[in-house]
Amino acid sequence: MDYQLRLAVAADEPVLRDLIARSIRELGAVDYTSEQIEAALLGAFGVDTALIRDQTYFVIETGSGDIVGCGGWSRRKTLFGSDTRESRDDSWLDPAVDAARIRAFFIDSRHARRGLGRMLLERCEAEAAGVGFTEFALMATLPGKRLYEVCGYAGNAPIEHPLPGGLSITFVPMTKRLRKPVS
Repeated sequence: MDYQLRLAVAADEPVLRDLIARSIRELGAVDYTSEQIEAALLGAFGVDTALIRDQTYFVIETGSGDIVGCGGWSRRKTLFGSDTRESRDDSWLDPAVDAARIRAFFIDSRHARRGLGRMLLERCEAEAAGVGFTEFALMATLPGKRLYEVCGYAGNAPIEHPLPGGLSITFVPMTKRLRKPVS
């Protein structure tokens, strides 16, 4: 199948909300309960319009124009979560000392395991490196952790992120440092 990667635009938001919910409900069902997923969709998962405005969020479309993947990176301190997540910090990162944030990767389950996550990740890392970042940080879902490990990210101890209704969900903070070229 032919896939195209492009910048996300504000008009994509309704489709992205649906894609994110479908992706985590279908691909996350092995690792999370349906109650955890639904509670996480209230803020931990969802569209972050700051990424779209900053032009650091991408979609992957099929040849027929269906959006089947999304993901991005950020120069802002917020590590994960949608517009509705509390404790956001939209202040700017300093590439000289901070890690760029890899953010909000979701793939339609019918298009999973076809290299789309890797395609997004390579684009995000290249763009962040292009503005001076040498390290990347992310908060991985359990299904996403597998992709990031294969792509060179190292995980820290899993955390339990609190959710509405007294629930929590397991995430894994991960980082990757760019290798310096050998001279």
